[in-house]
Amino acid sequence: EGGENTFFGFYMLSYGVTLAIAFAEDLMTLYVFYELLTLATLFLVMHGMKPHGVHAGRKYVYYMLGGAAMGFMALTTVIHFSGTSNFVRGGIPAIAMAPDTLILVMFVMGFLGFGAKAAVFPLHSWLPTAGVAPTPVTALLHAVAVVKAGAFACIRLVYYAFGVDVLRGTWGQYVVMCLAIITLVFGSAMALKQTHFKHRLAYSTVSNLSYILFACALMTPEGLVASWVHLIVHSVVKIMAFFCAGSVLHYAHREYVHELDGLAKRMPLTFIAFTAAACALTGIPPFNGFVSKWYIALSAMGEGSIWATLGFVGVLISALLTAIYMFQVVIKAWFPAKDVPAIEAGSAHEAGPMMTVPILILAAACLLMGLFPQWLLDIIREAVML
Repeated sequence: EGGENTFFGFYMLSYGVTLAIAFAEDLMTLYVFYELLTLATLFLVMHGMKPHGVHAGRKYVYYMLGGAAMGFMALTTVIHFSGTSNFVRGGIPAIAMAPDTLILVMFVMGFLGFGAKAAVFPLHSWLPTAGVAPTPVTALLHAVAVVKAGAFACIRLVYYAFGVDVLRGTWGQYVVMCLAIITLVFGSAMALKQTHFKHRLAYSTVSNLSYILFACALMTPEGLVASWVHLIVHSVVKIMAFFCAGSVLHYAHREYVHELDGLAKRMPLTFIAFTAAACALTGIPPFNGFVSKWYIALSAMGEGSIWATLGFVGVLISALLTAIYMFQVVIKAWFPAKDVPAIEAGSAHEAGPMMTVPILILAAACLLMGLFPQWLLDIIREAVML
């Protein structure tokens, strides 16, 4: 596509900034690199500087600047009342001494601000628009760096800055939980109505990110573990799904769901992997998506409040919608309608090994993580010191 040196320069920069977010010791450091991630990924979204890419980049910046302002308000509140922003397991003790109303307002603002990158409703529409970027960038945005940085920051904000002892049982907790429930159902419903392949996967990401935020908003040890499990599981599944979409785009030149009838005959390895992604996102055992959604559901039912129960119902509704919009693609690809003409051999073919091998490795990872989840759960529990 041209501009490879610039592309890989910003791609490497995004990788470095994401590592800095992961290793940040305090909220100030996390915030600085969180905003640098916007700048690092902006030029990836606008790669090629085509009009639709520039439009997507502008929308991305506008949403991220709004989120930055709200996140900054939460950051200054933490520093003002505690004199520090160092993360403490269970929350910074001095926050408990601050005025309740102000703390809760700033917490909700901070959750929304950091949640802008996690595409929480109503700050979600930038993510489907950014789907015009090249496939490696959409995988970066939807599966790994950007959206997961938002979810990671929200987890840090809840469990390591404001603290569950201050937030649990307050209206602040119920507000962010309600936003997460709305987003996970809304995202699945919007994915169902999308006819563009990548847009469908984009709204699927919107929904699945709020599984993480909902589990985080439960503010229980089980919810914390469940949020981490789904964060990791969704990364593996969604990057595979977008790689499959990229293969279809480049080697079959098809962008819309109605164009995929019978395509599995020409691209069998790609659609074997996509079928695995559909099973995992729906939560069908023995794939890894079942494990994370099972723990989210258990955490919600164990929490016991009416909002947690509503969240459990929302998870079930979202899973049903996910099955419909994902398996619609799978069924079209493997079992085309009889009146649909066969795809000509020269118009579509399987991607080369440089693309199919990573996709199949990810498909195998989805299966192995579902069959043997205990090692991942042990690592997460040790990481959060439960």
